[in-house]
Amino acid sequence: MKRFILFILLITGIVFAQNVVKAQDTASISGIEFTPINPSPAAKTTGTTKKDGSREKALDKKSGKAALKATSKNQSKQTLWAIFLAGLAGGFAALLMPCIFPMLPLTVSYFTKSGDKKGSPVGKAAIYGISIIAIYVLMGLLVTVLFGADALNSLSTNGIFNFGFFLLIVAFATSFLGAFEITLPSGWVNKMDQNSDKGGLAGLFFMAATLALVSFSCTGPIIGTLLVQAATTGALLGPSIGMLGFALALAIPFVLFAMFPSWLHSLPKSGGWLNSVKVTLGFFELALSLKFLSNVDLAYHWHWFDREIFLVLWIVIFALMGFYLLGKLKFSHDSDLKFISVPRLFLAIIILAFTMYMVPGLWGAPLKSISAFLPPQATQDFDLSNPGINTGNQNSNNITDTQPHKYADLFDRPKGFNPYFDYDEGIAYAKKVHKPVMIDFTGHTCVNCRKMEANIWLDKQVYQRITQDYVLIQLYVDDKTSLAESEKTTTPEGRKIQTIGNKWSYLQISKFVSNSQPFYVLLDPDKQEPLVAPQGADYDATSYLKYLNSGLKVYQK
Repeated sequence: MKRFILFILLITGIVFAQNVVKAQDTASISGIEFTPINPSPAAKTTGTTKKDGSREKALDKKSGKAALKATSKNQSKQTLWAIFLAGLAGGFAALLMPCIFPMLPLTVSYFTKSGDKKGSPVGKAAIYGISIIAIYVLMGLLVTVLFGADALNSLSTNGIFNFGFFLLIVAFATSFLGAFEITLPSGWVNKMDQNSDKGGLAGLFFMAATLALVSFSCTGPIIGTLLVQAATTGALLGPSIGMLGFALALAIPFVLFAMFPSWLHSLPKSGGWLNSVKVTLGFFELALSLKFLSNVDLAYHWHWFDREIFLVLWIVIFALMGFYLLGKLKFSHDSDLKFISVPRLFLAIIILAFTMYMVPGLWGAPLKSISAFLPPQATQDFDLSNPGINTGNQNSNNITDTQPHKYADLFDRPKGFNPYFDYDEGIAYAKKVHKPVMIDFTGHTCVNCRKMEANIWLDKQVYQRITQDYVLIQLYVDDKTSLAESEKTTTPEGRKIQTIGNKWSYLQISKFVSNSQPFYVLLDPDKQEPLVAPQGADYDATSYLKYLNSGLKVYQK
């Protein structure tokens, strides 16, 4: 039962870490200088008063920029919290690695046996835990110092970096699967171990450093994946916050068991199950690596790695994981499995059920629970799905706007929608039909954008509101397609706009004070001013519909 609980915590932690760390996607604006299209002063006072006396959220001359900055600041806080929680989940998963779990009772026994006075073991364990936290946080700070804020932002959309991350995480997964071990030079470990014998605060610090070095073969892939994920969110403090969460999860058990040594008897014994945890984590990392490869494919419009290819690989990976848990697949470093325990059976059932859940996606099923990780559904060649709404007559754009849209051959339209991909073209059409504009600042690498399109936009009422009452403009801020020569420009500072993504990312940051995606702006096409304060992802369809309605009411006034 103890092992079952630990296994469940592992699976929950890994899935949670993969989803939550991408809570807010950002794109780089470094090296870009762009004159905002039709710049205008801050929006003037607008708003409507409801029957209950409350006012609609609207931007006015004094509060417009403040509202935009508040929105951006709130999204930044959400990003850091998500990274911290992902680090926490990664730290708890690392505890179950064969390099760390057996060291837990040994280290705690050292504290309890060496204490000469009351409270000494707890104090030493606390200092030991603080040292672990300091070491990993410094590691996160080092990543920020080496790369810098602008470089961290650019990592999320840079094709070379994304392909490098793909290869790096594949190497981590291969290590967990047992092909080799990622180890640090033995001289480092020996030096730290010698310094740990000094005693006092310095000895405890070096003892923590020894743990970090000795366990690197197990924690290295987790730390590396976490740092990659945190860095690609674009948050300046992302790597440090991620390492804080990771180290906190790693340090807390040492302190708690030192305070309550009797708890050690409740721990399950070390054994082959620890290696099974490591291999299972390797399968998860292998699946995660494909997301980075997909990012490169989408940003450069190669169309080599479309949705069905991605799904086939995930189905195979998770099926092999299920067979491994059932003992049908064995690696060279695995111990003999004489029987299948109940926890392994339950986990195999969960993994194989998830595998079967993905199979209908090969024929176009939306797979909403994992849609954020998949390439857009429009990339799928063979699609028998029906979004569940009548898209033939409800979209007024399909009736009155029959001309091909600019850049339409480059981008994959969300199913059932007919967006514009150029700001000027969309604004011109909105003026013609007298409708407000909904700008969707999005990106190929934005997982939350795909989640919104698959889960919220296809809600019947949300779909009708967008297609009937708004002109939708999707601006991809991470696209690598070169602009026409006539559209390329160089600013007085010597910075250049070379790609479509450069153009729209600077428009977003200069005009709307944000560089996160998804970012939705409800715009008056005549004044080209926001009708209400822009917002990011909202996974509550009712709440998102209220946001759309609020902008429509202001426009109608």
